[in-house]
Amino acid sequence: LKSGGANTAVTEKNKKEYIERMVKWRVERGVVQQTEALVRGFCEVVDSRLVSVFDARELELVIAGTAEIDLNDWRNHTEYRGGYHDGHIVIRWFWAAVERFNNEQRLRLLQFVTGTSSVPYEGFAALRGSNGLRRFCI
Repeated sequence: LKSGGANTAVTEKNKKEYIERMVKWRVERGVVQQTEALVRGFCEVVDSRLVSVFDARELELVIAGTAEIDLNDWRNHTEYRGGYHDGHIVIRWFWAAVERFNNEQRLRLLQFVTGTSSVPYEGFAALRGSNGLRRFCI
């Protein structure tokens, strides 16, 4: 776990460090093969030169989208059907309620109605369903 560690007794003083190193070693050792396979598969699909321009946070945004909900973007890319429109009283109630939600509650609502808990990198205009681009619809 660390250089000279075999000759070091675990005491109350170093117990926290020992536990942290042990957990790290077990987690990393347990998923090395899976992680390597995931990286190999990812690199087969995406050229590593294209990915190298992103830092970890930017790459996460490109792959998974953002977890921050821009309410104006959501409203501007919502489609209404069945007699509903942006000025309809029920729709005004809906958006008023969503405005009062914190970001976690908005993400839960998004997960419930779309099956996804993140917004695409490009925003709600790029929201996708199982058959391609699909606007949020009420």
